[in-house]
This record gives sequence, C-alpha cells and structure tokens, in this order.
Amino acid sequence: MNEKAIIFDIQRASLHDGPGIRTTVFLKGCPLECVWCHNPEATKSEPQLFFHFDKCTQCGTCATVCPQNVHNVVGANHTIDYDKCMLCGKCVEACNFDALKITGQEMTIDEVMKVVMSDVDFYKNSGGGITLSGGEPLFQYSFAKELLKRCKELGINTCVETSGFVSPIKFKQILPLIDVLLFDYKITDSADHINYTGVPNQAILENLHAAYRYGTSIVLRCPVIPGINDTDWHFNAIAELSEKFPKLIGVELLPYHDMGNNKRISVGNCETLIELKTVLPEISKAWLEQLRMLGCEKAIIG
Repeated sequence: MNEKAIIFDIQRASLHDGPGIRTTVFLKGCPLECVWCHNPEATKSEPQLFFHFDKCTQCGTCATVCPQNVHNVVGANHTIDYDKCMLCGKCVEACNFDALKITGQEMTIDEVMKVVMSDVDFYKNSGGGITLSGGEPLFQYSFAKELLKRCKELGINTCVETSGFVSPIKFKQILPLIDVLLFDYKITDSADHINYTGVPNQAILENLHAAYRYGTSIVLRCPVIPGINDTDWHFNAIAELSEKFPKLIGVELLPYHDMGNNKRISVGNCETLIELKTVLPEISKAWLEQLRMLGCEKAIIG
C-alpha cells in the first residue's frame, strides 16, 4: 500500500516531540476548533494559501498574475479574498519576497519514508524516531496507521501527538503501532470542552484510559490558557490523573503563546485571541508550583 495524505510540514532533528532526535511529520486536518490553536494552518484538511504579510512589499505582482482576482493591492494595503483562491500557485511563483506559499501538499507513504529514513542513524544513536503531529494526525487515519506500521517494521520508534479525539475502536486498533503518546488534556469540564474546542471530551477520556490500560508510554500534555482553563479545578484534575496513572512518563504544562494569531490571519481566519498575550514565565512557574503542591511531581514546563 502507498497511501496518500496532505502534509503541511516535515521537521527533521526535532528535540521536543518525544524522546531523542526525531523527524516530526505534520498532517493537515483537525476535527477540533480550539480557540487558542497555535497551528491554524493545519486545521483544514486541504491545502491553503498562506500569506506572510510581514514580508509583503505591496508591489502588486501577485494581483497582476492571479486569474481569480484573489489579491487586491491598494497603496500599502494588500487584502486577499481567500474564498476565490483556486490554489493555482501563480502568485506564489511570481512573488520575489516569499510572502506567499501554499501550505499543505499531497505526499505518499514512500515519499514521507524517504525523508524519515535519511536520519535513521540519528534515531539509533539518540533513542529517537518519528513523531506524527498536526492538526490531528489521526484525522487522516489510514495514512497514519500505514506510516506507523512501516516504521515499526523497520524498528523505528514511533510517537503520536494527539488530541485523543478519534473513534475508540480505531484508537485501540492503532495502539500497538505507537511507542509513545503525547496526549493532550485540554479542559476538564465537558461543557467547557465543547465551548472552547467544538467537541465533547468523553471519547478523549475513554481513549486516554484505553492507552494507559494497554501499557503505552504516555506524556500528558496540558495547554494552559488564561481565563479558560487556568482554574484550581482543572489543576486538581491534572493532579488526580497523575495519581490515577502513576506510570505516566511525564506531565507537561504548555503555557499559552500568541504565535498562532498571526498565522490565523495568514490563512484568512481573523478570529484571534488578540486580548491574550504569551504567558509570562513567572505565571508559568506559579502554575507548576501549584501542580507540584497538589502532588504532581512529574510536572514540568513543556
């Protein structure tokens, strides 16, 4: 089989996406709509036009070559009608300042494996391997499963960064192919989970329990967003999970950063958390101390 998927990035020599030196493959598409998403260019499953507005010189070349009149450049203002874009790529080719790109391209398993295998010696020497991320990597389930299977057959360590929002049946089927799970735990309250991510958390919690029962190595990743989930109740719930699952290999706090806001605008989504700024180190440290006082000794700032 040589499945295909839409990939929006492959990062080699990654050091923060699982143990050792890793190749992180970012799959496009996500069923969640987290209001704080830091990879908004990954939420839609299809390729998209991406505009680096800080690189634009308003030269107007893109408007000249675009057959769909997507670009409107007037003086110092460059606006884009993303709904008109047919992804022909002519504006990307014409831009001399790399202000435009198409994010997301179709790749086969063989094409991805070619990149993965180029660093196989680094994996062996560091205990690293491949990490699937996104978006939600299990959203393109068949591709993810086949890619993980290929890697396992070659003895390459596999890691998946996931929201856990996938069919419990499919999740249990793919668990034997995963060595390490970077499992997001976003919001404790189910109603708030729906409000801020667009989906309930019942299946997510079921999958977390299933992975732990199976014996998968799990790092619990906890994004903390001021005014949304930085509550005593949520921190208590994280600590309780840590106590309930003593074999967790780690608990990582991921304090909110606002890098996603510019990227959100770059793909035509102007709904930002503009009022929220990147969390200051002293606040992150206070959260960490609070968790440790609750008995969560494995907690670190991720």
